[in-house]
Amino acid sequence: MTVPTELPLDRVTAPRVRVGLVAGGLGAYWPQFPDLLPALRGSADRVSARMRELGADVVDAGFVSDAQEGAAAAEKLRAAGCDLIVGFLTTYMTATMLVPIAQRSGAPVLLINLQPTESMDHASVDTGQWLAYCGACPLPEMANAFQRCGVPFRSVSGHLEDERAWTRIGRWVRAAGVRAALRRGRHGLMGHLYPGMLDVSTDLTLVSANFGGHVEVLEFDDLRVRVEKVTDAEVRARTDRAAEIFELDASVDGDDLAWAARVSVGLDRLVEDFGLDSLAYYHRGLDGEIHERLGAGMILGASLLTARGIPAAGEYELRTSLAMLVADRLGGGGSFTELQALDFRRGHVEMGHDGPAHLAISARRPLLRGLGVYHGKRGYGVSVEFDVRHGPVTAFGIVQRRDGRYGFVASEGEVVDGPLMRIGNTTSRVDFGCDPGEWTDAWSATGISHHWALCTGHRIADLRALADLMEVELVEVGP
Repeated sequence: MTVPTELPLDRVTAPRVRVGLVAGGLGAYWPQFPDLLPALRGSADRVSARMRELGADVVDAGFVSDAQEGAAAAEKLRAAGCDLIVGFLTTYMTATMLVPIAQRSGAPVLLINLQPTESMDHASVDTGQWLAYCGACPLPEMANAFQRCGVPFRSVSGHLEDERAWTRIGRWVRAAGVRAALRRGRHGLMGHLYPGMLDVSTDLTLVSANFGGHVEVLEFDDLRVRVEKVTDAEVRARTDRAAEIFELDASVDGDDLAWAARVSVGLDRLVEDFGLDSLAYYHRGLDGEIHERLGAGMILGASLLTARGIPAAGEYELRTSLAMLVADRLGGGGSFTELQALDFRRGHVEMGHDGPAHLAISARRPLLRGLGVYHGKRGYGVSVEFDVRHGPVTAFGIVQRRDGRYGFVASEGEVVDGPLMRIGNTTSRVDFGCDPGEWTDAWSATGISHHWALCTGHRIADLRALADLMEVELVEVGP
């Protein structure tokens, strides 16, 4: 993700994706062609290095030449708990070498066929040299055996320095990392449902059933006791930090900013104490009591957390906090978003939200505005105002179907110039390349809830890969 250089934002270091790598070829070739195995091992070393360049921790199971060596590699990779298994078909090899690895690993499988160069020197190539280009030969065999064994797989064919192939491989590696983040994640859910929002309500068991991970149910009192322990010195430090990151509008009240800073420090402790990777929250409150004040003071701290890579969504929107996590781990940020208005004169969809925002994808230095009233919510305080960086963007959300299955919904567009509201909300103008009314009808018809993540870049290709690994449906909305 590109973070504006003028914003002194901290980032949580996300766990690296663990890739299990096994290369192989038919052992009968080695005594026949003595130069072949060293050449193929060199190609395998190059693949391992490129995987590390993609940000992967590589568990290298070595080079297998027969079914027995394949079984030994299967046990090594099973014990390593990999997020993705990559089988490198260096030349012809039998399916018995890789099927046990795929069956025992419990991880998605990617088969790669990368020949040494883009084309052989046909006039001078001998049999041993040709066999180094023969990784395509076993791919149909692997596909047939995997399908008959009920093991999902995907493949990428190219050559060792083929950047098109490595772009596709990188997509699978990133998707495996996001899948791992969801499967291992700890997702906070604090407070209670915004009354009446039937689309937002989530059966917590379905999160584990669809994605894995754990939902930690929290009370606002878990935050309250931590906020009470925040010192005045910590409040001053957080206020100074806010002044570095935000432009402070004249409407910002000093006491309201100090309260938001105090809540922000308490939120950081809550996230640390419970080991959270994401957070969704809402509390209605009553007559200015402490829980209402805590809910009203969340926006600064939630935005800072989101910019650090710990997405926080208001209105108890758990599925959207998960969508924001996906978008962030794919490198696109992901800011809490809903529809705000349609501009038929300019052909734009205006979208954003009051409350937390992903500061790292702001088009400019974000603004803190003081609000005497939060529309639809109790309390008052400071709120964030910005638009997402102009250029390609993707609207991405997670939908829950009637049978309990989750699905992905995505649409690619472009954030463009135009007039923006100045009411303490995030707002972006998105051109989806079609009539804004028609787009809104098509988007709503998918069954998406009224919240989603808006992230930078066109991400549908990455989301297709993730949907494949997660075995969920991806609905694409376009012109």
